Amino acid sequence: MDTENILVVDDEEAIREVVSTMLESKGYRCTVAHNGRAAQEHIKRATPDLILSDMIMPEMDGIKLLEWVREFDPDVPVIMVTAIHDISTALEAIRRGAYDYILKPFEKDQLFLGVGRALQHRRLVNENRRYQRDLEQQVEDRTARLQEALDQLEQSYDDTLEALGSALDLKDAETEGHCQRVTAFCISIAKTMPVPDTYLAILARAAFLHDIGKMAIPDGILRKPGPLNDDEKKIMRTHCEIGYNMLIRIPFLRDAAEIVLAHQEFYDGSGYPRGLRGDQIPLGARIFTIADSLDAMISDRPYRRALPMSHAREEIKRCSGSQFDPAVVKVFLSIPEQHWIELRENLGSPFRLAHLKNL
Repeated sequence: MDTENILVVDDEEAIREVVSTMLESKGYRCTVAHNGRAAQEHIKRATPDLILSDMIMPEMDGIKLLEWVREFDPDVPVIMVTAIHDISTALEAIRRGAYDYILKPFEKDQLFLGVGRALQHRRLVNENRRYQRDLEQQVEDRTARLQEALDQLEQSYDDTLEALGSALDLKDAETEGHCQRVTAFCISIAKTMPVPDTYLAILARAAFLHDIGKMAIPDGILRKPGPLNDDEKKIMRTHCEIGYNMLIRIPFLRDAAEIVLAHQEFYDGSGYPRGLRGDQIPLGARIFTIADSLDAMISDRPYRRALPMSHAREEIKRCSGSQFDPAVVKVFLSIPEQHWIELRENLGSPFRLAHLKNL
């Protein structure tokens, strides 16, 4: 343990010398000052572990020095030294923050006991502060490690989802890249609205996996070149509930599953599978239907070439209130045409869900 430094403040040189000699005999290092003003200069240069101060001194007395020390460094204990008839002043000093007082003339044992207690108090305060600092650092380190583990877990989830999306692309080649584009379009609309950041990840995963239920649709229906008959349409429409049932069992995809179930619902209640209308439809699904329709119109299809962006915007505007939520349409129309064109061209390859955070 480092030698503890004690500042002895007294206007009588003899007392300074006697007290310093006694304390140094016990292994402490002592510095002396003849009044409060001189003590301040010592303290500013090197903060002592303990101040032993007389009460009555010229220029700056013990009480004024005490008040200054409490402001300068409240952790430094101050012991006031006073004559027996000034006991009320000593008690006042205690009320103002002095650690203890010693009465003059004092015994050697009384001095050592008071100094020992005060320094032990300072050690405990310092140890407690170090412990708190270490504890806070440990909590910070553990929190950082936990966050890193959660980030890795989330990335692992997204890697799995991206693999599922690629598998769906292979099964339904006609719409290759559709999931990626619709996901990016959804996030652009949602950020413009805006929605809470926590909802963006839910929406991104729902948009990316919206057609995952088509994995269970027979290829003969999924890849049929011409229009579907009524029975085939009925089977095709089950993909919403199939997708929902696949995702609802995965805890971190439960909220996304609700959007997947509702992604074919129309604002006026004419959609499927439940015929929801207006605000009954999850917000993510209301955003999705616009993004989905936009991509369908501006993409090439086997039966037609891609339509111009201006046509797609007009069609979405026309269907506001029937197929689409008017409030979301208004947000969509506020975004310049060029944004969608650039977003479509610069989606990135390979597509990563993590990239959507930077849109």
